[in-house]
Amino acid sequence: MGRAKEKLKAAGLAERCRVIEGSFFESISAGADAYLFRHIIHDWTDEQSIQILGHCRKVIHANGKLLIADCVVPAGNTACPSKDMDMTMLTFPGGQERTEAQFRSLLKASGFEVKSITATTTMINVVEAKPV
Repeated sequence: MGRAKEKLKAAGLAERCRVIEGSFFESISAGADAYLFRHIIHDWTDEQSIQILGHCRKVIHANGKLLIADCVVPAGNTACPSKDMDMTMLTFPGGQERTEAQFRSLLKASGFEVKSITATTTMINVVEAKPV
């Protein structure tokens, strides 16, 4: 949490953002315009991810945004870093990197719809979803 606060302050966003501690397996605080899960969902199984996202769905308002910053594994058999990361996630914490189709399915099961997927200059993508 300390690193997040430092980054927000350095970016001049500390007055516009709030960092809240807690367990997303128990609840998520209401009232935000957007919820950001950075390197969170890939740590967990589908069932656990649906639980986390379900807590978010309970509190997000109709015009809210859900942003997931994680790898989106490309289709096909071409080698890429996100596929290597998938192997790491499967063996270490028991999570996984997901394809676009898997994200869409996971989010649908949690009461969300994918609005967009934006690539970055790294292997991380930003999946934007909205409540349905």
